[in-house]
Amino acid sequence: MTGIQAKRRFIVIALLCVALGGALLRQLSEPGSTRRDVGTLLMLLWLPIIGNVIAWLIAKVRRPLASEPAGFQWGSTFQPHMLVEFTMRTPQLPSEDSPVLEGEHRCVLVVDNEGFSARWIVARGQAFRRGTAQTFQVEFLKPAIALEHFQRDTAFRMLAGESFVGEGRVLGLLG
Repeated sequence: MTGIQAKRRFIVIALLCVALGGALLRQLSEPGSTRRDVGTLLMLLWLPIIGNVIAWLIAKVRRPLASEPAGFQWGSTFQPHMLVEFTMRTPQLPSEDSPVLEGEHRCVLVVDNEGFSARWIVARGQAFRRGTAQTFQVEFLKPAIALEHFQRDTAFRMLAGESFVGEGRVLGLLG
């Protein structure tokens, strides 16, 4: 739970307690007394919260379940679409300067302002250090859309997470 959610929950509980106290005060007071009027006012403090709770429930009912984002199926066969040369940026912190290990790596290849989901594989025993030029085959998630943007010698940037981690160029298209 985030800090804002915790604060909202506390406010709802506090106003509910004030409203219950107002109801109790109203119940124990004589009709027409000031104490009964104060109890009524304390109960009215709960009305805006009830409106917000009802709106939240309606939005929750109407909100569709979040679907899994489309991506490569884990374990699917690697089918390369192009051959690229890229250089991954060296990290700013020496503690993060570890080799790029073997296995499948996913990123977004960015040309101009358009990004395309891709994956590439470091072969067994072929780990490498960042800052050195490497040649790899790349597979696109949607090759029909991506390949028209990646012609020979097209420069691109690699985006992983929220950071650009490298630059490269297309050596050629495969298949």
